[in-house]
Amino acid sequence: MATAEDDFSQFDISTEEKDRLVAEVIRYVLFKTQQNSGCPIKRDELTQLVTKNHRQRALPGYVINVAKEKLLNTFGYEMRELQRSRSSTNQGRASQQSEKFWIQSQDQMQIGLVQSCAPDSKSYVIISHLPADVYKKYIEDANSSHLTGFTFVVISVVYLAGGKITEGLSLGEEELAYGKTQPPAIAENLWHHLRRLGLSENEEGHPTLGNIKQALEGLKEKSNGPEGNTLVYELAERALDGPISERIKEYISQIVQKDAAPADAD
Repeated sequence: MATAEDDFSQFDISTEEKDRLVAEVIRYVLFKTQQNSGCPIKRDELTQLVTKNHRQRALPGYVINVAKEKLLNTFGYEMRELQRSRSSTNQGRASQQSEKFWIQSQDQMQIGLVQSCAPDSKSYVIISHLPADVYKKYIEDANSSHLTGFTFVVISVVYLAGGKITEGLSLGEEELAYGKTQPPAIAENLWHHLRRLGLSENEEGHPTLGNIKQALEGLKEKSNGPEGNTLVYELAERALDGPISERIKEYISQIVQKDAAPADAD
């Protein structure tokens, strides 16, 4: 069976140069993923690594394909191309700001809600196919597991809200704006659901997360609209990708079933 590596015969470059280009792409993908905490990598960035010294138009595609094969066979990572998408905020909703999130889950499957820097261009993320015990031993960062859990809570709320939800006002802002009666129109927002889970935006000394509002701020990448300041949290490319979306649904179902079991027993 022919592989992407076999196609290099059509290019006038040495085996050593081919290996160097492939290795450079792999290094870039691994380090960029670590540096940006799993943010999608634009194909243009990988193309530039190849074209800075070579002008063959088809060469970047072959180098990327070989890099994808080696990442999977050698490192156990799938280099997955994300589907192009355009945020609804960019489609006639300029009066809102759009918040995008990412998360790397703890069971070797990367999940996320992060928008690539250019939603109309091809981009990649790497998804681990390592056995769970290997991933836990060599990859998983126990020191950040609390942030992973917190981020997944936010992801789940956005997912169950249909892929998009407003941030909402803080308790203090709601009292100033509406008094003690909260209009139904603002009830279903992110902070409303987080408060029901015991996470208040006014809490600064949470035993695990510390300042809750800062913890949320640390997860998001903001895209400011030219008008207004309504904050909207949306699922983006990574979370909308078919297999990843199914895994999110699976995780949520497991949690719901686990929580429902004690209630049934009662």
